Amino acid sequence: MSEAEPNLRARLVDAGVDLVTREGAQALTLREIARRAGVSHGAPRRHFPTHLELLSAIARRGFDALGERAREALGDGAADPRAQVAALSRVYLEFALGNRGMYELMFRHDLLASGHLRLRDTSLPLFGLLVELVGRACPGADARAVAGALWANLHGIAQLWGWGSLQLAVGADDFGSLLHTALDAHLGPGSDR
Repeated sequence: MSEAEPNLRARLVDAGVDLVTREGAQALTLREIARRAGVSHGAPRRHFPTHLELLSAIARRGFDALGERAREALGDGAADPRAQVAALSRVYLEFALGNRGMYELMFRHDLLASGHLRLRDTSLPLFGLLVELVGRACPGADARAVAGALWANLHGIAQLWGWGSLQLAVGADDFGSLLHTALDAHLGPGSDR
């Protein structure tokens, strides 16, 4: 196959997604992505002038997948706002724990700050959705601050759970009780258990 083929860009991203899924974010070298796509190690540069641009394209796939899962979990939006925040939070944790390499890649500051592929335009709407739901669940609260604190809490749960630290510390075998405690801490006590 010609390395100038039009779908090489998609093949490189597909190879990167597969690589990050199987081996983690640290395995995402240009050379290895090219090898898995079946092209020379210089071929990715034709479509992605920098390594960050290729990594951003791979991370964008992760944000797209997380966004799709969030839309599916929220359904028609008929549930009360707190239940929607709980559903969105659960989706976030499940995605983070089920896609550890992609999750790590998605939240790399250098990718988000680089502006490549307008990655922020893919990530910020998910946070905006959380802010909106928190605002409806906690009228009168600073929804952006509460959503930011909740997101930081969820991110911490995901990281510590992924490392096995929380299971050891709290003796839990799933993150459900931690999720509900985090929701209670940020939204006030609720009946979503």
